[in-house]
Amino acid sequence: MKLSQRIRFCTSADGTRIATASCGEGPVILRTAHWLSHVDYDLESPVWRPWLSELSARNCFARYDPRGCGLSERHVADLSVDAWHADLEAVAASIKEPRFVLLALSQGGALAIAYALKHPERVSHLVLMNAYGLGARARAQTDTDRLEAETLVNFIRIGWGRDNPAFCQFFTNLFIPDGKPEQHRWWGDLERETATAEVAAQLLWQMHGIDVMDLAAALRVPTLIAHSRGDMRVPFDEACRLAATIPGARFVPLESKNHVLLPDEPAWPVFYSELGRFLGQDRAAQPSGAVRDAGLTPAETTILNLVAEGLDNRSIAERLGKSTKTVRNQLSVIFSKLGVRSRSQAIVKSLSR
Repeated sequence: MKLSQRIRFCTSADGTRIATASCGEGPVILRTAHWLSHVDYDLESPVWRPWLSELSARNCFARYDPRGCGLSERHVADLSVDAWHADLEAVAASIKEPRFVLLALSQGGALAIAYALKHPERVSHLVLMNAYGLGARARAQTDTDRLEAETLVNFIRIGWGRDNPAFCQFFTNLFIPDGKPEQHRWWGDLERETATAEVAAQLLWQMHGIDVMDLAAALRVPTLIAHSRGDMRVPFDEACRLAATIPGARFVPLESKNHVLLPDEPAWPVFYSELGRFLGQDRAAQPSGAVRDAGLTPAETTILNLVAEGLDNRSIAERLGKSTKTVRNQLSVIFSKLGVRSRSQAIVKSLSR
């Protein structure tokens, strides 16, 4: 199953050109802008492609590049948070469906919270993933905290997009410390493709000043909050703070160190299972007794579910961002654990009670 997307442009309130992209068909999930984004480049990404594939399997997954980044207008004077809010308004206005799911990662959470409060009639569900309501500067309590936030901004001005492995390793370890070498290399390339060092630094400085906690307390939209316990970009406590502030929010801790979840880690199927239940799209049947007794890992269970959906090895590999060889090897392990020799036998085992 080849993943394809539709790229369009809309215009923000101040005339800035904003690039949007969508994959799949069905109910709309709109992802708010976050720091690193390039809607065209992401399609072949070993980090973001699995997200696109998973979220577009049952939905129309829409996203956009922030101003100054990706395919959106690069040379923009206004990089303020207010401008980011205006960009989200413009993108949302281009969506014809009356209601959609609003998904937000990292600093995109603040944009999503403000939009959902202002337009509750358009947001059916709010999903906050490794997000925060207080930026690093806004939540700083000591001079050391403030110095750390300022130092990171200056470090970006100096090291952004360089080939120097020390700089590259620093940034990738903040976002995907458990990533594979290929994913780390791509993350470094993404910096050069997405934005200039000055734009990246200015955007981060703006994000550090975010404070939407009062807005969060006033929300009345069904909300799911998921957060990696070991997230090095956004402290786990910030998710707890949001979950305690947003009325009725559902909170899901994830056993991961990554700021951006990767398809090979156990937290991946946990998050998507919780998301499916939250959206009422959980089509996966409960595992049979044979599957439970076989002791399949979460990753192996995910592959078995995709086999049961009728996907071949290549399609499964594309969906999960793996190589076909890796899927083939994992299937061999699954067959061995289940005591079967073929895909059809494995499907029967997965469905039997």
